[in-house]
Amino acid sequence: MKTSLLWLLALLLAKVSWGADRPNILFILTDDHGWPTLGCYGSNKVPTPHLDRLAGEGMRFSEAYVMPQCTPTRAALLSGQHTARNGMWHVIPWYGLPWARVEEPGYREQFPRDLPNLPKSLHDAGYTTGMAGKWHLTTGADGDYVSLHPEAAGAYGFDWVAPRGPGSQNEGDKWVDHLTDQAIGFIQGHHDKPWFFYLAHHTLHGVVAAPPDLVKKHLAAGAPETGMFNATYFAAIEHLDNSIGRLLGALDEMNLRNNTLVVFLSDNGGLDTNYHLPEVNDGSRPLRIKTQEFDNAPLRAGKGSAYEGGIRMPCLVRWPGHVSAGRVCDTPVHVVDWMPTLLAASGASSSGNHRLDGVNLLPLFDGETIAPRPLFWYLPLYDLRWAATPCAVIRQGDWKLIESFGDWFDEETRYHVGPRLELFNLREDPGELVDQSASESVRAADLRSQLRDWMRSIPVPIPGDNPHFEPTRQLEETKVKPEWLK
Repeated sequence: MKTSLLWLLALLLAKVSWGADRPNILFILTDDHGWPTLGCYGSNKVPTPHLDRLAGEGMRFSEAYVMPQCTPTRAALLSGQHTARNGMWHVIPWYGLPWARVEEPGYREQFPRDLPNLPKSLHDAGYTTGMAGKWHLTTGADGDYVSLHPEAAGAYGFDWVAPRGPGSQNEGDKWVDHLTDQAIGFIQGHHDKPWFFYLAHHTLHGVVAAPPDLVKKHLAAGAPETGMFNATYFAAIEHLDNSIGRLLGALDEMNLRNNTLVVFLSDNGGLDTNYHLPEVNDGSRPLRIKTQEFDNAPLRAGKGSAYEGGIRMPCLVRWPGHVSAGRVCDTPVHVVDWMPTLLAASGASSSGNHRLDGVNLLPLFDGETIAPRPLFWYLPLYDLRWAATPCAVIRQGDWKLIESFGDWFDEETRYHVGPRLELFNLREDPGELVDQSASESVRAADLRSQLRDWMRSIPVPIPGDNPHFEPTRQLEETKVKPEWLK
């Protein structure tokens, strides 16, 4: 009897200790949600009181970086690795420009089942793990763009995956309410041990959709039906903010606020301008605008771009007792940092010899510093929707270098042949308006050398001339993989 009581007391003490030291983790990833869409980042176009409250109760990163498109950011987040290392630097399923001037390296088209990842590591450490929403890391039996299939959950470290919502994710409110309901239900059902939940919304990805009453509200306030700053886009931002408020309110009702680490992040820049694929593929005509949704100013460009509007995101963290309310952190951080950070917060470790490219950000939560380091991006691909050509990027301190390997588009989307370096001082020029690669040529050469050394250290190919180049087809995109790439 005495032994049983001692065992029960030890169990209770263990639960108290675990509750104090091992937070629940809620990671909210939105889609195409640009840096200037939130009030706490300076927007006055759409009220975002719930996300602004999250920033006020926690910390706002002013320079949080991701990859410029969906699949690459998700792969980097869950693997803790640069896409140069995990091989998923391109959106899936496969498409490309096989006759372009620069040869695109082959890329991984499925997130490997056997690759150690964030949910697996947390599961092995005793966390119950769940997910709802956009997957976009595999095609076929395991899952697709829309979701990870529930029957494949365990292969990627999840105990549970939410079912798809009704109809299509491009209709109604893009499943915002459904996914929020699924997250709340999971949390309500898992109080026996710490949990990790990955909530990946489809909003604001096109086709943008929102509740009709909110669309009417913004139309009545003067927003246009289509184009830049349109009513549907505004309504989608507001609806998403309301849903996050509902989720945070549920945490409060369950008395989970103090022991839940909440991270809010977007997967890439907002949809500023989307271009038609060219009808003439020799580069003689500028790209034509297809759609415009939300200007990312003061940042340059948007989704798909190596400029700040494509890769610098809103990022908020709340963890009471560990993050001082209202803190703003100006230290540049990268999406690959989140896996080592969350593992450190949970006391978990990565499996086997899995290489993590990021660093633990917990010192920043306490107002301390982390060692200065360069940030890298490997973007060796064409995507003409965003006027993107093969390039790589390094940021070191205030300076950012973009190396285009063999061709590029200017601000009027005129096509140019030849390599190019662009150098910007982001502290003085966050809008990347003044290229200083000529006036700071020594600095540009040094950063280019560091960037290439990093690529060789992975190692990954440094893109060069394409042996299959065809001048009259160089900007022709296809979804049919040529024989030489199979």
